[in-house]
Amino acid sequence: MQPISTLKQCTVLVVLAVSAFSAESTQSAPQWVGSWAASQQLVETQNTLPSNVHGVTLRQIVHLSQGGKIIRLHLSNRFGDLPLHFTAVHAAIPVTSASDKIAPDTDRSLTFSGTTDVIIPAHADYISDPLQFQVSALSNLTITLHLDTVPTEQTGHPGSRATSYFVQGDHVAALELPQKESIDHWYFIAGIDVVASPNAAAVVVLGDSITDGYGATTNGNDRWTDVLAARLQSGAGTGNLAILNQGIGGNRVITDGLGPNALSRFDHDVIAQPGVRYLIVLEGINDIGMLTRTGEVPRAEHDALVRRLIAAYQQMIARAHDHSIKVIGATILPFSGSSFYHPAPLNESDRQAINEWIRGAGYFDAVLDFDKLTRDPQHPDQLLPAFDSGDHLHPSPAGYAAMGQAVPLSFFTPQ
Repeated sequence: MQPISTLKQCTVLVVLAVSAFSAESTQSAPQWVGSWAASQQLVETQNTLPSNVHGVTLRQIVHLSQGGKIIRLHLSNRFGDLPLHFTAVHAAIPVTSASDKIAPDTDRSLTFSGTTDVIIPAHADYISDPLQFQVSALSNLTITLHLDTVPTEQTGHPGSRATSYFVQGDHVAALELPQKESIDHWYFIAGIDVVASPNAAAVVVLGDSITDGYGATTNGNDRWTDVLAARLQSGAGTGNLAILNQGIGGNRVITDGLGPNALSRFDHDVIAQPGVRYLIVLEGINDIGMLTRTGEVPRAEHDALVRRLIAAYQQMIARAHDHSIKVIGATILPFSGSSFYHPAPLNESDRQAINEWIRGAGYFDAVLDFDKLTRDPQHPDQLLPAFDSGDHLHPSPAGYAAMGQAVPLSFFTPQ
């Protein structure tokens, strides 16, 4: 046995070492904040890349919200059953948002634990090493991947509203891809983070196709979240805030459909996002519509759906508050006349009941009344014609612009 004095000396040395390590870690740890993100899902068969093809280069363009001098990339194989091998991953500045061409002298190779290739295990995500790479707020970034084999089960985000390009062979550093094909989906990319100032933070928007941007302009970056991102960058005291769009077209709050239900993806898409401080929830219209899409159901089932949706919102609020995230609830937009859902009076009653709870229950930290903003005053169960994309379910670019302009920036400033 060591003498007591020796044990005390060892203890002191250990404490000092730990303290020194903690201080050094605190000083050197970068302040990461998400600048762009996309919710991941199992890509439907009709939207996949040609599978089991060897040696494919895939080039994709994303629109950042926050700028920085150092970036890192999140890759995802979350819905893949087999390991996914990228032999090279590059970042560059695109010439335009609607072109595979990259600006000369901007191409850089990303690494993963110091190597230029990476094997992502099945059902896993991966973060690149930090890369010195200057990006501006509201700018576009090109990510080019080379896969040795394209899998059958593909993780991605079909509702990109952005064009991607692919070609066989290794062309990751090419200024322009030769003989490329194009497809309007994203694959395997889940987020871009930047090193930002200590007071930087992210606003996560959890939603369905209305947040994902169905009806927005392809390559136009005119979703309502894009409009909000631009306002934050020009607003007094909000230029340090990023927007992370976590919408999935067709998504539901309490039932799987297109993508995992919102509660099941909450940890990945909200809690785990770097720098998240605010959350906007705009989701529930697909739960209401799908209840009766193939036929009416008894009133008791409508009442049960309303109760379950409200309970799900309460779960989101509680989980977010546990992580000091402010939660903003958005009312569900009108959708009478939709040819997809054919809503009846009971569906409208469900929507009104949920919106009444969102507005008045006092659970959310703030409320966005998108229902009031977008409805036709003469027919309040319908979208205002000027804001209707034509399907009576999704807003038009003008509707999205109005939504993005209507969000009070005071929600995101210290009170």
